[in-house]
Amino acid sequence: MREPQASVLETPEVIERSTTGTGEDFEAEVIVHNCDCHTYQQVITLFCKVIPGMTPTHAFELAWQIDHQGSAGVFQGDRKQADGIAKQLADGGLRVEVRY
Repeated sequence: MREPQASVLETPEVIERSTTGTGEDFEAEVIVHNCDCHTYQQVITLFCKVIPGMTPTHAFELAWQIDHQGSAGVFQGDRKQADGIAKQLADGGLRVEVRY
């Protein structure tokens, strides 16, 4: 992801915890990998549009994790829903993996 235009980035504190998916009893997990070709805002907008229950704050935290750690789990749930979310994120240009 491209860095925001601010000259200094601070590690974001977790301000909000939200669940996106069914919790611990899930069949699949959607992982997004860093691709250095999208802005934070593009990723945040796509996450909020595609992932149920996603908030801009949580989407920013995930985008930051992807940018600085290389990947992040963005959804956990049933296999069919995870596949659909992964397809939409991939159609948006993100590098996506589904783990079953």
